[in-house]
Amino acid sequence: MRKLDSSELRHRLAQEAARLMYEEEVKQYFTAKRLAAKRLLGHGGHQNLRYRPQDLPSNGEIKDALLELVRFQEGDLSQQRLFAMRVIALETMRDLAPFQPRLIGSVSTGQVRKGSDIDLHVFTNSLEELEHYLCYLGWRFETKQVTIKVASQFQDYTHILYERVFPIELSVYLPEEIRLTHRSSTDGNPIVRVKPSVLEKLIAEQHPQEWEWYLSTGTILGIEQFE
Repeated sequence: MRKLDSSELRHRLAQEAARLMYEEEVKQYFTAKRLAAKRLLGHGGHQNLRYRPQDLPSNGEIKDALLELVRFQEGDLSQQRLFAMRVIALETMRDLAPFQPRLIGSVSTGQVRKGSDIDLHVFTNSLEELEHYLCYLGWRFETKQVTIKVASQFQDYTHILYERVFPIELSVYLPEEIRLTHRSSTDGNPIVRVKPSVLEKLIAEQHPQEWEWYLSTGTILGIEQFE
């Protein structure tokens, strides 16, 4: 078998990592790229292929391969999913108005896929107050602690998991942290927090027909495909 050069190997690994995230719902880029290397190069794989750590694809390369795979597999369905997720995110943010919700991640950037969730940041001095409010809304939710690296330090944060057609994850921060900028684990760029008003404008601009239907009927066109 012809030995792959570094760029070919990197491309193959990015494609396999993307497939793992799409078909097997591997959640983390870190896990996907190493599992891809094991699948392609490990036991039962191509034993004559060798790689160095720098041959592994970046998170950004895997993300691009994943988006290409989504477009190929889903076509128009991916845009229907994006619209539905954005409207549910907007409705949820309106429900959570006392906690200054902000949308981050794939739903804001438009890079959703099967298995994507709605990621929201909320801000409060009292986790108990937030949980009581969610109970008042009738949410059935799960609370967990997550360790996140911020700058050079690790900090514990509370995440609240909820499901409304799509998984919704709330990351809970102190009110003063709304001014802090965190960086994405995917590409290292600053995470953009989107306000409800900005999200509504984005929906109206990028999904005009579906948005008009929603405004006139109160229903999300095609939502039954995802329930």
